Amino acid sequence: MQGINYVTNEDGKRVAVQIDLKKYGSLWEDFFDVLIAKKRKNEPRESLKMVKARLTKKGKLNV
Repeated sequence: MQGINYVTNEDGKRVAVQIDLKKYGSLWEDFFDVLIAKKRKNEPRESLKMVKARLTKKGKLNV
C-alpha cells in the first residue's frame, strides 16, 4: 500500500509502521484519538456541571 511502510527487526518481524501524513494524516488523527481515549478510560471523571462551575469561578466562563 502506498504511503504505508513497515519497519522490521533483524528477524524480519514487523515492529513499527511509517505513515505518510500528507496522505493519511486524518486517519492517523482518528487512530491516535482512540489510543488516548483507551489510555484514559480509567481516569476519574468530572461532570459537566462541575467543570462549568470550576471555570465560572476562575472567570474563564461566563454563563
